[in-house]
Amino acid sequence: MKRPLLLISLSLAFLLQPCLATVSIRKERSDSLLTHYLQRHHIQITDSNHVQILTNGHEKFDSLFEDIRHARHYIHLEYFNFRNDSIANLLFDLLKEKVKEGVKVRAMFDGFGNKSNNRPLKEKHLRILREAGIDIICFDPFHFPYINHAFHRDHRKIVIIDGRVGYTGGMNVADYYINGLPCIGPWKDMHLRLEGKAVYDLHQILIKMWEDETKRLIPQEERICYAPDSVYKIPGNELVHLGIVNRIPKDKELKKLLRRSFVETINEAHDSLALISPYFTPTHQVRNALKKAAERGLKLKIMISSKSDISITPNAALYVAHQLMKRGAEVYLFNEGFNHSKIMTIDGTHCTVGSANLNSRSLRYDYEVNTFIFDCKTTLQVDSVFQAACKGSTYLTPQVWKHYSIWKHIGCWLANLLTPFL
Repeated sequence: MKRPLLLISLSLAFLLQPCLATVSIRKERSDSLLTHYLQRHHIQITDSNHVQILTNGHEKFDSLFEDIRHARHYIHLEYFNFRNDSIANLLFDLLKEKVKEGVKVRAMFDGFGNKSNNRPLKEKHLRILREAGIDIICFDPFHFPYINHAFHRDHRKIVIIDGRVGYTGGMNVADYYINGLPCIGPWKDMHLRLEGKAVYDLHQILIKMWEDETKRLIPQEERICYAPDSVYKIPGNELVHLGIVNRIPKDKELKKLLRRSFVETINEAHDSLALISPYFTPTHQVRNALKKAAERGLKLKIMISSKSDISITPNAALYVAHQLMKRGAEVYLFNEGFNHSKIMTIDGTHCTVGSANLNSRSLRYDYEVNTFIFDCKTTLQVDSVFQAACKGSTYLTPQVWKHYSIWKHIGCWLANLLTPFL
């Protein structure tokens, strides 16, 4: 009798082996799964990094200006735009002083980003900056026929100071990050200050962009990463692991990697995922991943803004968010100004902050860069920003949706048709 029972047990074990293996794989933490995914695609996950979360314009510019004052060798800046206002003037005045001290300063801004700015840098401003010794260039300036320059814009925000401090995230250089705008109100955003091994990876992205655009090589002495001094240490901030994901539109691998990394992040989330996106018009792949996440019971929280600097996007974002709400997602409509943050937190273990919006513009056309941070404390900090923003938001329910007029519903549906182009 024992022999048949033994055979049955062995047979069942053999049949269940694939299922047990699947369960074992799914139990692996989502941050580990994402780490392995990025490493398979040649993204270096570095350790020994300090990360400081900068949650508003005051924090970002105070910190940035202080680090610039301590620069000894070089300062490299890559921005979508420099708005010709009080903050940009303070920055350029400080950079002029550093040039006098012998510090090499290079700055780059996007041609479309400058043109779309209501206070752009003009040729006379650029001439003054160059005469002061600042090597400033425009990426892909607009020339006739203009349509040739409409795609593949440089939407990154990167600053490297002596190779020891790096800044990246969602903020350009503009005073509305501090003062807001009359038609919108406060302008919320998030930025990162980095020290450690990841600064080198971030610097390589900027160097390649500069050299490709100018056809000029940056000297070796201005590529060196200098070890941080004690003055740059952040008290109480532990060393964290992180990876820098770069998007280059014309690179076979890198043009899709950031989009696929978002999809992988959503697919591998086990318990919870919260995101803020200012122009929430996701690509087909990202939208499907979010739908499946909501349907499988993931605690999915999405925050979009009721107001925007681009008038059509709130309606388009609301349509998409409503579809996800019907599948179980929690949707929050931010009402206290415009929330331009581009953040995502996953399972309380890892997060991403960067320049990329969850839209076609960022994930199919532009140059972007996002930092994926594998650290519980940093993730908690980012998530606390989301939780604080919920207090100034409307929680979207079926009753709230029904309260909108029929014209609002039609406007949302029509705006959604344009999402492949937004």
